[in-house]
Amino acid sequence: MPLTICDYRSDDAASWLRCRLLSFFETEYYDDVYTQRPTYELPSVQLVADDGGTVVGLLDVTVDGVEATIESVAVHPDHARTGIASRLLDAALPRLAGAHTLDAWTRGNEAANGWYLARGFRENHRYLHVYADSGVTDAELEGFTSPEPLSAPLFVFAHARIDDEDEMRRRYRRVHVCRQYLRDLAPPD
Repeated sequence: MPLTICDYRSDDAASWLRCRLLSFFETEYYDDVYTQRPTYELPSVQLVADDGGTVVGLLDVTVDGVEATIESVAVHPDHARTGIASRLLDAALPRLAGAHTLDAWTRGNEAANGWYLARGFRENHRYLHVYADSGVTDAELEGFTSPEPLSAPLFVFAHARIDDEDEMRRRYRRVHVCRQYLRDLAPPD
């Protein structure tokens, strides 16, 4: 059976989760794990690449007025670099009626950054994702507090300005540059 691009159906939930998990596993987003598929309050386009009943690619886009955002895009690693993400994007674009821009956020994955640039996106903004997580030292948690009756934080995820990157990298072992990509969409005729 050939690969088909189609609307997400509730029957796809488990396969959708497996595809997203495995596609993120070897990236800087390896711990951005969902245990259930997100739902969206905004209007959305939710597409999957189906290979005989198995989701091997996915794309979810929300639309908030004239701004659309890619919430998730993923391709199963066994199907990577076969054009699935581009086919999903091509199928979604005509369905973003009224949106003037499409944005997406990613970290340092070279393939992902290259894909956005090759698909007409431009880098628009950068900031830092800073973690004090597994194997955290007391120095990394210095200054973080919790309200009573909670203990001091055991893990921290925070945002920081890109201008503070050198300082953040000196203090924390896990620092990622988070990039916003933006693509202008053709105005409606």
